[in-house]
Amino acid sequence: MAKLTKEYQCSLQLLDALVGGKWKLRIIFYLLNGTKRFSELAKMIPGITQKTLTQQLRELEEVDIVTRTIYAEMPPRVEYSLTEYGKSLETALRDLSVWAHRYAIAKEIDVSTKVNHPELYD
Repeated sequence: MAKLTKEYQCSLQLLDALVGGKWKLRIIFYLLNGTKRFSELAKMIPGITQKTLTQQLRELEEVDIVTRTIYAEMPPRVEYSLTEYGKSLETALRDLSVWAHRYAIAKEIDVSTKVNHPELYD
């Protein structure tokens, strides 16, 4: 991700710079349920490589959406959680997930969101 600039054509362009891409929204979504270790996130997101997960977490950290906590123990333990900015995405992200699920039903696209995330549809 390029460094953030001080000017964007619109707020959606800034949004794309902050959370755009293939993996970031999923990372944020899983962190909505609480702090996770790197290995936990890697297991939750099939298909993501360790290198890519590391890069995406660093980018989210740079823009103050994710925070990384390193514990001084052996072996070292690192945990990731959402900042207040990250937590403030919860309503929008859950609404978008529900919208995508409804779209999938209407267009007969198979998604397993309801199976994997029943809490979205209570």
